[in-house]
Parts: sequence; structure tokens; C-alpha cells
Amino acid sequence: MPTITSIMAELKKRGTEKTRKIYGRHGMVTDNMFGVSVADLKVIAKTIKGQQSLACELYATGNMDAMYLAGMVADGSKMTPKELTAWAEGAAGLQMISEYTVPWVTVEHPQGRELALQWIKSKKEHVASSGWCTYSGLVGTKPDDALELREIEGLLDTVVKGIKAAQNRVRYTMNGFVISVGAYVKPLSKQAKAAARQIGVVSVDVGNTACTVPVATAYIEKLEAAGRAGKKRKTIRC
Repeated sequence: MPTITSIMAELKKRGTEKTRKIYGRHGMVTDNMFGVSVADLKVIAKTIKGQQSLACELYATGNMDAMYLAGMVADGSKMTPKELTAWAEGAAGLQMISEYTVPWVTVEHPQGRELALQWIKSKKEHVASSGWCTYSGLVGTKPDDALELREIEGLLDTVVKGIKAAQNRVRYTMNGFVISVGAYVKPLSKQAKAAARQIGVVSVDVGNTACTVPVATAYIEKLEAAGRAGKKRKTIRC
């Protein structure tokens, strides 16, 4: 039976300096990570699938590899809002966690929308980013008739008015939210495209990488041309 000790030992064994440097170039804090590839994390995740308590133990280590693995394994619907908020708060300097792991599990929770709205208002860059990514996940997975369309329209307006003054990663995730609404919410397609035109090209420091920030107008148009607009996802986990 895998334990926190055995899993951490396995993570340490699979970590590489090359992967740590890649994460560092993306602007993440590398002090507490082994540098395990996502491919290797997926292999380990299969061996501990369904072990909720172990997933929570892994996240609590503060080790980025363990935290990402925790998000692959944990069932967000079994967590409390307090636990989910603690996960969001604990992801400082680790956008792989704040923008992927935390939203993965929060979208599964019945109060995911309320948490997203709460986090969006945070002055902490990583928490606000988790909020925007979580709401993006909700619009991408929930049927349109289960969404608060007027609220989402208001959030689009919030992006238009506040994106230029927002913190670095918050700008990135706000831009992603506009794309998600345009890609997945047919009743708000017109509004999302209008917001995309207004925000234009969004400037974000993506570290010492060749990464680029998607231009929302072009991204939405590309999805529409491919006939993919409005098609919901089963999960936001990748």
C-alpha cells in the first residue's frame, strides 16, 4: 500500500534538474520541487487513484510535484470549501498549481462557483488566478442553462475594465476567462467577442520562455471556424 513516505521517495527518484530549470524559467519557485515530468506524475497517479486522504497529505507537503500529483488524484466533491481555499492559498509562486491543480478540484465541488467568485476578489495574485481559472472551468463543463449568464456577463465587464491594472498572472487568467466564455457559452458569444476586441493583445511576463499569450479574438474565431464553439468538456483535467 503506497504511503506518503513511499510516494515522496518515488517523486524524488524521478525528479530531474532539467525539469526543475524548465519550471524555473516559467517563473515558478523551485525551492521545494524535485522536477518530475507530468508524464511521470500520471504514471504514479494511476497507482494511488481514489486515495483521497493520501492526496491531501501530498498537497500538504508544499512540494510542487506532490501538489500537482494530489490534484490528479483528489476528488474535489469530497473536499470542504475550507480545504479548497487552503489549497488556493497554498499555491503562491506555483502557477501550475494555482491555475491547474486548484481549479481541477474546485470545479468538482457544489460550491465551486461561490469559491471562484470569492477568490477572484483576492488581492493575492495566485488566489485571484485560481478564481478566474475555476470560473473558466465551470463555463467549459457546465450546460449553459446551469450557468449564471448575467453574472458571467458582469465578469466579462470586470475583465474589460480591470485587466490592464491587474497583476501579471491575473491578466493571463482573465484573458483565458474571456476565451472560455467565447468558446463554451453560446448565449454569450457576442458579448465575449466584444470583450475580446476591447482587451486586444494582453501583455504578460511569461518568464524566460517562448510561450505567448493567446489573443482572445483570434482564438475564439479559430474555434468557431473549426465548429468547436459551444462544445462542452467532460473535465478540465489534462
